[in-house]
Amino acid sequence: MTPASAADAPAQAMTLGEAWIQTAQALARAELDFGHGCASADDEAAWIVLHAAGLPATEAARFAEHADGMLSAEQVAQVHAHTTQRIATRQPLAYVLGEAWLVGLRFSVDARVIVPRSFIAELLDQGALDPWLPQAPQHVLDLCTGSGCLAILAALAWESARVDAIDLSADALAVAQINRAAYGLESRVQLVASDLWSACDPVRRYDLVLCNPPYVPAASMASLPPEYRHEPAMALAGGDDGMDLIRRILHGAAAHLSAEGVMVLEVGNERAAFEAAFGQLPAVWLETALHPDAVCVLLAADLRAAFSQAAGA
Repeated sequence: MTPASAADAPAQAMTLGEAWIQTAQALARAELDFGHGCASADDEAAWIVLHAAGLPATEAARFAEHADGMLSAEQVAQVHAHTTQRIATRQPLAYVLGEAWLVGLRFSVDARVIVPRSFIAELLDQGALDPWLPQAPQHVLDLCTGSGCLAILAALAWESARVDAIDLSADALAVAQINRAAYGLESRVQLVASDLWSACDPVRRYDLVLCNPPYVPAASMASLPPEYRHEPAMALAGGDDGMDLIRRILHGAAAHLSAEGVMVLEVGNERAAFEAAFGQLPAVWLETALHPDAVCVLLAADLRAAFSQAAGA
């Protein structure tokens, strides 16, 4: 299957396994960059084929069980079209298919918002944050919410919690609204347009703040593969050292956390830059399946101590 193959010949019915082989070969030849929910051409091919078959991407782990199933000629044509678009445009596959999958849940996504892929999702899904919380959180904030995926996962994890989901981007909040409605969480997840803390309720204190902010340093932004350049730059760019937004976030955090509040902050590959900028903070790093130190826990008391001292210095 080449980018032109869908137009060169009429599609014919074939098995999912046959379609997967052709698609994986085409994606591999195109030397694409992966990292938006899939790690390889084989994984993306499975997603494309399953999508055409009307099956969730979570079935990729059991793809062999579906391999002998048949795709109609129309479904094969859809596989060809999506493969051609992926190769020709170098868009993340999530944009091509209009969906992303995170810890087994589907989220609508398009080029208005960064593709969901936060390491924090795994921690929420597995209850790994519970030991850090004195009790089930009643007020949760998802700062830099993007598609709303972490806010939704938090609302699903703690059924009594009310979740505020903040983003500066009106486009991102529009996508988050679609996802909130898909999970029926309009009454518990509030979407707020705000430049970080600026529009936060000055009285409300959060038991838990989740934050996956822009943290890509300028040098890395300049060399991003095409797939990442399709995403909104404001959702990625973190300034010279990647810490510009994080500085603002941490300086304001203590004023919005409850006495025993907890912040969970993702910095991806930038732990060294974080520690260089905030060496005074006793961050605890939480290991996830895909990264040993992309996410840290910060306690309200430590944030108050660190930044009150900085203010008085």
